[in-house]
Amino acid sequence: MRDRNYYRLLCACKGSLGLTSVISHLSSSIISFYLLLPPSMKLPENIEPTLTDREVPRIKALLNEKLAQYNQHSFIEADPISIPHRYTKQADIEIMGFMAAVLAWGQRKTIINKCLELDELFHGAPHDFMLHHTDADLKTLLHFKHRTYNATDLLYFVEFLKQHYQQHESLETAFSKHLGPNDGHVGKALAGFHNYFFSLEDAPHRTRKHIPTPERGSACKRLNMYLRWMVRQDINGVDFGIWQQIKPSQLLCPLDLHVERVARKLGLITEKQSNFKTVLELTANLKLMDANDPVKYDLALFGMGVMEGIK
Repeated sequence: MRDRNYYRLLCACKGSLGLTSVISHLSSSIISFYLLLPPSMKLPENIEPTLTDREVPRIKALLNEKLAQYNQHSFIEADPISIPHRYTKQADIEIMGFMAAVLAWGQRKTIINKCLELDELFHGAPHDFMLHHTDADLKTLLHFKHRTYNATDLLYFVEFLKQHYQQHESLETAFSKHLGPNDGHVGKALAGFHNYFFSLEDAPHRTRKHIPTPERGSACKRLNMYLRWMVRQDINGVDFGIWQQIKPSQLLCPLDLHVERVARKLGLITEKQSNFKTVLELTANLKLMDANDPVKYDLALFGMGVMEGIK
């Protein structure tokens, strides 16, 4: 299978072969065996909100109260968003924000510690590491692991980021080039990024679970969270707002387990499943409260679920 070819990269790291030369010549020896995947779905442009006009004022008042409570600088320290806040260079913020979002499952303390481990492996300068790493640098990544994310995944992420930043100043273009100004939401950007991310010849199939696509019904929680971090303008300094080509009104609410539980209790979700359609419904209902910045309420819903234990 194609993954076996990528394991050659691991062997190259451990042995005498140069990893860079292996990567550059790997495509000629790849045998393509494709995993059975669910059929792609056509992305719905928008979905109608399910809240009634009568329900909106009460829920909006509650969410605005909770937003004011949890959208504070003090929120940052114990959250994975604290990782990109350690940097000042935009590319470093983008890279470590991306890594922190992808690794964001499990206990928040563990996520933060694993990201700090990555920071050490990247010598505290992730953008420079992506562009200028040596084979010796890559060997230090071989023992990294977080739940199901392992060295195979990390090596591929590094190679993708290297190739992207060799041609682009920002990771924003990896998403925004798939999105038009009149698109109602970032679904096309998420699907386009997935295809772009796995466009390298040596992409291991096992890594696909870490970068899902809405075209297969995924809620894309981590990518939506990452986009929130990069796109939202936030006067309290939680989100960065460093990307300008995607509008906050196009963002989709990350469907975290805690967010979903609170949203269902408030009647913001009626879908029985937890998938991309559920995300569209939740975001459509949040737009009734703020059409220009609906995803700001992610902070309120998450805070209610985690800090207050609402189920």
